[in-house]
Order: sequence, then C-alpha cells, then structure tokens
Amino acid sequence: MVKSVGIVGLGLIGGSLARRLVGRGVEVVAWNHNEKPYAVARQDGITCLNTLEDLAAAKPEVLFLCNPLKVMPEMLQRLAPVLDRNTTTLSDVGSVKGMVRTQVEEAGLADCFVGAHPMAGTEFSGFAASDPAIYDNALWAITVDETTDYERFLKVAALITESVGNRIIVLDNKTHDRAAAMISHAPHVVSTAFINELSASPDRNIAAALAAGSWRDMTRVALTDPDRTRAMIEEDADNVEALLRDLAGRLTSFADDLHAHDDAALTRFFEAGQPFRDYKLRERESGESGVSVESDESGDIERIAIDIPKSGWQQTFLDSARRGEHIVRFIQPWQVEVEKRSAV
Repeated sequence: MVKSVGIVGLGLIGGSLARRLVGRGVEVVAWNHNEKPYAVARQDGITCLNTLEDLAAAKPEVLFLCNPLKVMPEMLQRLAPVLDRNTTTLSDVGSVKGMVRTQVEEAGLADCFVGAHPMAGTEFSGFAASDPAIYDNALWAITVDETTDYERFLKVAALITESVGNRIIVLDNKTHDRAAAMISHAPHVVSTAFINELSASPDRNIAAALAAGSWRDMTRVALTDPDRTRAMIEEDADNVEALLRDLAGRLTSFADDLHAHDDAALTRFFEAGQPFRDYKLRERESGESGVSVESDESGDIERIAIDIPKSGWQQTFLDSARRGEHIVRFIQPWQVEVEKRSAV
C-alpha cells in the first residue's frame, strides 16, 4: 500500500483526488500555484506546502502532476534537480500522454515516470468544484512503454486500484491518444460546432426555446471553459484533425445519400453502429453507469485471473484492454484480476 501521495495542482481533478485519498487513509501533501484553496484543503486533511520544491522534499511515494498541460515543461524542469527518484515515482493525470512523455524525457525524468489518466471530471473547474465522488466507479488509463520500470508501474497501479478504489487499463501512449481523440477531444469540437451553429442562426432564440434532452446531451461539454478545452484539443492536434476529417467525410457522404434518397445507403449508415447500441443496452441492463458488464448465469460479474509475463508485460496488458477487460485488483505482483466491461 502506498502511504503518501503528492499532488501538484489543487484544481478539479487534483483536488478531488487529494480529498479522495485523504478520506481513504492516505497521507496527502500538495502544492498549488496560489494559496487560494489552502484554507479549505487543510480543513479536509491535506497538507499544503509553500513551494513545489518543498513538495519534492517531502518525498511522497507517488507524486501526481495535476497542473495544466501548458505549464508541464516548467513543472518538470523545477522538479528534475530536487526530486528524490529513489523514493518518489512521478505520474500525471493529463488527457494527452504522448506529449507529456516527450516532455518528461526532455527533463530527464523518464526513469521514474508512469503516466496516468483518470476518466473522471465535470464541466466545472477549481478546488471549489472538487468532489471525491467524481472517482466513484472510475476507470484510469495507465500508459507505459518499453522502458517503464514494472515496480514503479505496480506502485501507481496498486495505488489506483486499492487506495483510490478504481479500475485500470494499461496502454501505450499512441493508443491512448488516438482513443482520447475519439471519446473526448473530437466530441468537444463537435459539441462546440453545434452551439456555434445555433449562435449564428437568426432563429437561435426559437431553437433555444425548443431545445430539450438531445440538445442538452450533445452540447454539455461545450459549456466547459473554452480556453481549457482548446488547450486540450491542441495538445492532441494530429489525432483530432485526422478523426474530424474522417467524421466530416462520413457526414458529407450521409448528406449526399440523404439528398439522393438512397434508401440502402441510409440503412447502412444507421445499422453500422449497432454493436455500440448493443453494448449500451448491456450497460443499462447491468444497472451500472458507464460500463457494460459481462455476467454469469447468476448475474454476478465474471472475474478472471490473468498471469502477467515478465517479458512483454506491456503487450499482455494492451491485449487485455483490447478485449474490453478492466483490471480490478492485483492478486500478486504478476497476476491480476479482470472484469470484461467494455467489449463492443
């Protein structure tokens, strides 16, 4: 069990993680770029320090960088000369992993780094919006490469599964960033395009009056801080661009088929996504939000054990993720228990 965790940045994600860990008995030390959240954070049991260097000197077992990605190079450069790499494993919570990994390497900290990305959050920001409950039933992606030290990976993974109480999948950086473009970054663009279209329409007040559930669901993420959203998208620009161009092609093709009254083509368009509809149906039937769970005849979630080889362990974890399996716990260092939850 990891007993001490450092947090850089007490915003929505960092603040919620700090509060969750304190509530589950982990010692948390934190530093924020200003002291605005400190009074309330200290009341919650979080030890708040004056400088980033003080945080490194506290030698937490795992240190999460929860700062905006635009200041990541500065944070890494400041940590490089003061971080005790024998004691502290460095991680982060950023939604883009390839860029962060490159920055970590440039700072000379790759040997003690294990990337992470919690699939949690809201449209709000800041410590005032933090809530440990945003990690309820959450999934984290942990990113590794061929140089990642397994013991450091295990420390971060066990912290998430045991102390945070969440599930994990293990990916390489490129696979993560392609998937993040699909399920997060590009949808923010599409959502924003919808509200831009409404705002430019002469009938915008009528449309706003008629808007109901489908509009609310399609545009929720467009209500987030646009500067934060833009930064997130630009950090994964290549993947988002490729995905949007592909999506634009699909939409243009559908518009052409609609114009031509091509019944067969329209049918194919709506049938192509049936595997995902089936997946969401299983999710609703399971009664669990955000997951589609495979159950046995009794209705209990099926769990299986997977042995992890010491050579090629990264690929074994990636193959598991591609089968839709989520790691729920480590039975022993080289054996995990998984549940099949996201098989489309």
